[in-house]
Amino acid sequence: MHEIPQFALYGEHGPVDNAEFVHIETIEKRSRQHDWHIGRHTHPGLFQVLFLMAGHVRASMDDETWDREGPTVLTIHPAVVHGFEFSEEAQGYVLTVDQNIVFLSAGLQADTFAPLFIQPLAIDLAGVPDLRVRLEVLLRQLIAESAWNHYGHTLMLDWLARAVLMLLLRAHAAGRVAGQSGRQDFELFSRFRALVEGHFRDQWQVARYADALHVTPSRLNRLCLKLNGKSAFDMAQDRLVLEACRKLTYVPSGVASIAYELGFQDPAYFSRLFKKHTGMTPKEFRLRGPQPPADAAA
Repeated sequence: MHEIPQFALYGEHGPVDNAEFVHIETIEKRSRQHDWHIGRHTHPGLFQVLFLMAGHVRASMDDETWDREGPTVLTIHPAVVHGFEFSEEAQGYVLTVDQNIVFLSAGLQADTFAPLFIQPLAIDLAGVPDLRVRLEVLLRQLIAESAWNHYGHTLMLDWLARAVLMLLLRAHAAGRVAGQSGRQDFELFSRFRALVEGHFRDQWQVARYADALHVTPSRLNRLCLKLNGKSAFDMAQDRLVLEACRKLTYVPSGVASIAYELGFQDPAYFSRLFKKHTGMTPKEFRLRGPQPPADAAA
């Protein structure tokens, strides 16, 4: 057996000296040099994410071979022996990050991003166009930032790379929930969350949400309890209270004005409801500071 080559970046043997190493390039840039064939190799200490936005790739991942069409994302642990055969029309990005980016994320647990790299993943972006757009925006910003060493260059690359990883982590978590609960249930729950976001100020009742989703209120409640641990009513109320917290923090309007903006006809009732959820009156919350209570998040 031939020894598996180890690279910093494919074809480059130089060490990575920057402890906050982040590198990004287009798929075309390196693959075209090698006739769209990237031989099997590893990147010691470096985690890699391949964003195939268009075209086809045949990916060798240890002992497996994956055939994938874009748009899709592949994640690769440093120990995984991998290689790629791209179609000539393949377009996308390759993001390479040092282990410090993955394991030393400020404000996050050390294993926050670990689920992305425990084993190679293929995350399909075809059904989530909004996520694809957000990822492409961040990836283009990484390309632009890496082209010139501006003030705060290292920090900016760090933040952008971790933002990309966080979006992928959300997508992976959503996929796991969908797999555990059933795709139909997960899609129904997602539609309910979108409706709440659009109508919480209108203070729709659960029956109205259920009617818009063409299900019974009892089924909607069972679904919310199963996937979120809260009833549909509580989820809608939590979103309303979260918005109240934001307005009390960032908007100088009076409490009564905020109550009317959120669909309350009686400011006193708004204050009682707010205190029930937060343990404070709106005025007390405003004096407390900018952090909303943890149980107010929808």
